[in-house]
Amino acid sequence: MKTYILAALVAFFLSLLFCYLLIPLLRRLKAGQNILVYVKEHKNKGGTPTMGGLAFITAAVLVAVAFVRKADRTFVLTLAIGLSYMAVGLIDDFLKRKHKKNLGLKAWQKLAFQTAIAVLAGVYCIRAGLTKLHIPFFGWTVELGLWALPLALFVFLATVNAVNLTDGLDGLASGVSVPFFFTLGVIVFLQAGEIASPTLCFALTGALLAYLIFNTSPASVFMGDTGSLALGGFAACIGVFTGNALYIAIVGLPFVFSVISVLVQVIYYKVTGGKRVFLMSPVHHHFQEKGYSESKISYVYFTISLVAGLACIAALL
Repeated sequence: MKTYILAALVAFFLSLLFCYLLIPLLRRLKAGQNILVYVKEHKNKGGTPTMGGLAFITAAVLVAVAFVRKADRTFVLTLAIGLSYMAVGLIDDFLKRKHKKNLGLKAWQKLAFQTAIAVLAGVYCIRAGLTKLHIPFFGWTVELGLWALPLALFVFLATVNAVNLTDGLDGLASGVSVPFFFTLGVIVFLQAGEIASPTLCFALTGALLAYLIFNTSPASVFMGDTGSLALGGFAACIGVFTGNALYIAIVGLPFVFSVISVLVQVIYYKVTGGKRVFLMSPVHHHFQEKGYSESKISYVYFTISLVAGLACIAALL
């Protein structure tokens, strides 16, 4: 456990340094966020530096590599996938800046990449024998066999897009991700006692805590797709490769809220010919329209994830 605590602390200070150095650089490069015009509460956020995910993801990966001395193929693949998602997010953020609009890569381009990675992860699970699925709270383990492939496809597509959708308010996605990765690290350690995945989880936890200093309302920097896609990729990898895919939906309940609210809004809008369930989706914008501050919404989301995570940990003790 000392290793995990030390990894989190080193990642915290390294992320703090990287954020401190990166934000002025992003300002000089005029890498500001283009704000959606229909989110009127965000009209004063235009120009806030984005691509902040570069800082905390880089810090977490460097620390994980330094602390995991015997890296197996699963760990290496996890890092490769997470960094690949970061690269795609970086391209997306760059295109948004270049075009001066909140439009980067096309939706089909992102979906094609996500699907390809998900299939790769599913095939790897089958070939490496990582086909067990832990059932939360019951202590059961199910052997998936070839069903690991469609599960990986669903988990990757759902998780990556859920984190991306949740990244809509200051400190929201990053705040939820702190208890999320902390819980995932503890769960994997309690189940298997392995070093690699928990170390990455705790490194991400520490790095995100430092990033939150700059991202809480009013934010000095946004993570951008650079950060949100990478976080979703790491979460999906760890969940799928360790057999804890179901924990993603429980501990990451706020992420689930975001996806479901968008689906409900779109379906209801089309079925009713223009009516809406929420004032705006994802649902955190609905709460914002109702008058709740970004800080309060982010705090409630953080608390939900923390409580759900502690419940999952308690069930394993």
